[in-house]
Order: sequence, then C-alpha cells, then structure tokens
Amino acid sequence: MFIGKNIRYLRNQHGCSQEDLAAYLGYKSYTTITKWESGVSEPTLKTTNRIAEFFHISVNELCYTDIENQNSTLTKKDTRDIEKILDQTREQLTSQEGLMFEGEPASPEAVDSILAAMQVGMEMAKLKNKEKYTPKKYKKD
Repeated sequence: MFIGKNIRYLRNQHGCSQEDLAAYLGYKSYTTITKWESGVSEPTLKTTNRIAEFFHISVNELCYTDIENQNSTLTKKDTRDIEKILDQTREQLTSQEGLMFEGEPASPEAVDSILAAMQVGMEMAKLKNKEKYTPKKYKKD
C-alpha cells in the first residue's frame, strides 16, 4: 500500500503541514500523521475516506496508486479520457436498468466503489500501454 507515501506527497503538493491535516481530521497532535507517513501505522477506513475527501481523490487512488510517479506520466488528455468513460459508466450504473443487487438498485456507495476500482485499473492499463508502445528513443531510462 502507498497510503503513507501518498499522504506525504499530497500534503507537500497542497502546501499542507502535518499539523494542518491533523487539525482537519480532529487530532490534537500531528504525531499520528507522522506515524502514517513513516509506515508505523495506517489510518482507519473512516479516516482514509476523510483524507481522500480532503485531497479530492478516491480512496483507491490514495491507498493503491503511487501518486507521485503516476502523476508525472499520465497526461491531461489521459485523465480526461478516463473521466469521460467513468462518467458514462456512472450514468449507466445509476440508470433504471443499471446495476442491481438482490432486486434493488445499487447504492451510490456501491457505484462509487466500482468506479474507483475501475479508475485505478484504467490508469494502470494506460501506463502499461504507454510503456509497451512508446518507441525506445522516447522512453525514460
């Protein structure tokens, strides 16, 4: 899992201190944030959701994606393409004929979880295809 590394990276990218994040989460001290970033411990699922919300990313991206390295290789067009597909999929899943569980339409949380997993998979596939199909003279060493 990349959660500690990602929290540190996102904090730095947003100009946010450990104290700022701790205050947002309701902690009296930043030591818990330090423990997460150093890999000593990990936040609870509820706290992970709040951290993802704070940085405007999905929980899956926060936990399972190397954000620091990923952001430097996906282009804005790649991101827009993925978002477009996810928006279309969300529309289909929430439509009347969309995804059903035991005869009931899928909850918004279930749809969000499915879409978050799809986003991670699509980003990984894009990166893998770039690696595979980029001519050698353009590849980074």
